[in-house]
Amino acid sequence: MTPEDQEETQPLLRPPDSAPRGRGVFLAAFAAALGPLSFGFALGYSSPAIPSLRRSASPTPRLDNDTASWFGAIVTLGAAAGGVLGGWLLDRAGRKLSLLLCTVPFVTGFAVITAAQDVWTLLGGRLLTGLACGIASLVAPVYISEIAYPKVRGLLGSCVQLMVVIGILLAYLAGWVLEWRWLAVLGCAPPTFMLLLMCCMPETPRFLLTQHKRQEAMAAVRFLWGSEQGWEEPPFGVEHQGFHLAQLRHPGIYKPFVIGISLMVFQQLSGINAVMFYAETIFEEAKFKDSSLASVIVGTIQVLFTAVAALAMDKAGRRLLLALSGVVMVFSTSAFGAYFKLSQGSPSNSSHVDLWAPVSMEPTNASVGLAWLAVGSMCLFTAGFALGWGPIPWLLMSEIFPLHVKGVATGVCVLTNWLMAFLVTKEFSSLMEVLRPYGAFWLASAFCIGSVLFTLFCIPETKGKTLEQITAHFEGR
Repeated sequence: MTPEDQEETQPLLRPPDSAPRGRGVFLAAFAAALGPLSFGFALGYSSPAIPSLRRSASPTPRLDNDTASWFGAIVTLGAAAGGVLGGWLLDRAGRKLSLLLCTVPFVTGFAVITAAQDVWTLLGGRLLTGLACGIASLVAPVYISEIAYPKVRGLLGSCVQLMVVIGILLAYLAGWVLEWRWLAVLGCAPPTFMLLLMCCMPETPRFLLTQHKRQEAMAAVRFLWGSEQGWEEPPFGVEHQGFHLAQLRHPGIYKPFVIGISLMVFQQLSGINAVMFYAETIFEEAKFKDSSLASVIVGTIQVLFTAVAALAMDKAGRRLLLALSGVVMVFSTSAFGAYFKLSQGSPSNSSHVDLWAPVSMEPTNASVGLAWLAVGSMCLFTAGFALGWGPIPWLLMSEIFPLHVKGVATGVCVLTNWLMAFLVTKEFSSLMEVLRPYGAFWLASAFCIGSVLFTLFCIPETKGKTLEQITAHFEGR
């Protein structure tokens, strides 16, 4: 046997015997995370754009209450379709090409919004950006989890949500100085940059192996990790199995399915997307004089605590952060509901409250105290969500599914997430009218309690494990 033959038959992905030190994995993860940055901007865009479009005068488009709710929510319908399309692309076009393709609807959608002369064109542009959001939210976590080694997979996987909240904050900050058309122009920048950078990044070695491109996979591993050591090769022939409904009888398939779908449902029932879409509207309801400033503060806190979660993910573990996150959200949503309950009959609450007014001021100290209860509760909720239920469902989704069902399974999870996001976002205003604002937030608190119980009894710890070890856990091996 020649040395070349020995190299060809040697397993590419071996059990870890030394920690990889390659830096290419961080550059590739950053390039892929520009997709989540783009969809974070698309999510946050509606918060500053809706008040601007409500003030618009003819001949520019103008939103009323009903069209404003559709403007905020329709992006989630596009994202649900994008989740299905992304799951199909993931297995056929590959992870890298799927990320490149999602830049097209991102740029096209924002361009359509920029040129819009009527409400229907605005909604069409939002639908296109939503389609791109769905693809990016599915493919980026999978790409990053498959290129990362176990020691940093939690850190890099959490950067997906970190880039989402940075995108939301960027939209809030830019919305302070830009009107809705120029804000849409700015939205074209992140996906364009991702297109240029991803062209220089490799496909994931795991996908290349399923395509029998062993030499390309070896080159990708060397670029990403600096050597071929530290990986485990997927079982031989697994790429040919595909997905069939009959496989749902096997624990290695149905257990990850149940966990993945439940994670996405609980994430959305916490109400986070409604909070992000209608942040300014919520603070206007809470009688803040400068609701856009309050929204920026909330966005900043979300970025900071998502960064904390990313740094702690590979040390504290997924389950601990999820449980802690859920407990914090229970208390914060309960407190915010209490704010609305206490303030609804207060005569001093009829005028707007200055966010920076000192709490000790007389005679408005009661009103100001309630205002700080509102902003404190919202900030605590945002921090709690960012610690766990923001980044971890997307990370676990990319970790728990076997390679041969990953495209279908992650597509179902993303579809579930965005359909739930649509329902919550579209009906949030109606829910606040029917249950009153305090009832809506207390209902969210009940769902957060359910998320804590689900974490404690159903979710396994994946910290420090290879993707193959996680699959073996569900299969009972």
